Amino acid sequence: MNKIEHIGIAVRNMDEAIQTYEKLLNSKCYKVEEVASEGVKTAFFKVGDSKIELLEATNPNSPIAKFIEKRGVGMHHIAYDVSDIEIEIKRLKDLGFALIQQSPKNGADNKLIAFLHPKSTEGTLVELCQERV
Repeated sequence: MNKIEHIGIAVRNMDEAIQTYEKLLNSKCYKVEEVASEGVKTAFFKVGDSKIELLEATNPNSPIAKFIEKRGVGMHHIAYDVSDIEIEIKRLKDLGFALIQQSPKNGADNKLIAFLHPKSTEGTLVELCQERV
């Protein structure tokens, strides 16, 4: 893994959360994007070499809506940048990590992504990210 790519934060109201984080980080949101397949709207902020990703559910059955219903708003996941997501998925699977996706899929901010189940990562949802070429 190369670096922490971003930290995902589940929010109820994207407009309010963007205002809060623009003040907090003293930085403007550089991208808002919807990922219809995941039922989520995202907003990104640069923080040094990493990012903060705000996540708002776009439908009541999305993973973010279920997360907020169960745990409330707050940190949802930590994402790591990888050079080759398919090799990293195989490596982690061979080491016994529980994968939510067995192969990468398209995510926000021009990334291929895959998630590891929190039961195998000490309770933290982990996302692997590779820049799409």
